[in-house]
Amino acid sequence: MSSKDSTSKTLTVAFFLCVICSILVSGTAVLLKPRQEANRVLDRNKNVLSAAGMFDALINSDEEVDQIFSRFTPRIVDLHTGRFLLDAELEALQIDVESYDQRLVINDSNYSEAIPRQQDLANLKRRVNYQMVYIMEEAGELDTLVIPVSGYALWGILYGFLALEGDANTVKGLAFYELKETPGLGAEVRNPSWTGLWPGKQVYNDAGEVSLRVVKGAGSGDFQIDGLAGATLTSHGVDNLIQYWLGEDGFGPLLADIRSSRGGR
Repeated sequence: MSSKDSTSKTLTVAFFLCVICSILVSGTAVLLKPRQEANRVLDRNKNVLSAAGMFDALINSDEEVDQIFSRFTPRIVDLHTGRFLLDAELEALQIDVESYDQRLVINDSNYSEAIPRQQDLANLKRRVNYQMVYIMEEAGELDTLVIPVSGYALWGILYGFLALEGDANTVKGLAFYELKETPGLGAEVRNPSWTGLWPGKQVYNDAGEVSLRVVKGAGSGDFQIDGLAGATLTSHGVDNLIQYWLGEDGFGPLLADIRSSRGGR
């Protein structure tokens, strides 16, 4: 057998192995996609419940998570108008509430836009204009509103949820589900002893201004949260994302309307 024939056979075998491997990998990805999507939704639901103070170690099954989460209704907020989108508007925008993932459309100009530098307190560069929030009502009245929050800290963007009481002013809880911060320092934003400082704090003062702050050292009163020891830049990042998402360029207009309708400040 000539060396030329040997090389040809080797290349042929290698080619067919590549084809077979590609088919196997593609097939596996297709088969696993539904499970991956289910896990993504489950993880989101857990974090919404965590922010709302409704998730703990007593929950021992995915079915129980789904059952508790079903008390929430997802709604889409148009940040340009500060109001919830109606069904006809969602249809026109081709937004399916059940499958909508705002992080997947962050670079789509139909759904997002660049943030002017002077307004970009959270250092995000872009924002999605149609934001998913989660509402729980009791006896026809708003009980809990969970909003997504994000902002750049020391090493990357923090992603989380902030839960507010029905007055759209009192913090119910905070939960970060994705971060790149240093373990033992900035990553302490997930520490229950720190997130436990948030419930009961107030967001807006009597003039309707965002007064909730993460301060250096020990915080005091209704509007201050202790900064994280040894993690000044992460603490500053959390403070910035609160100022942005609860301010005029974030959910501020929506929350102001809710407070006004309830006779709050």
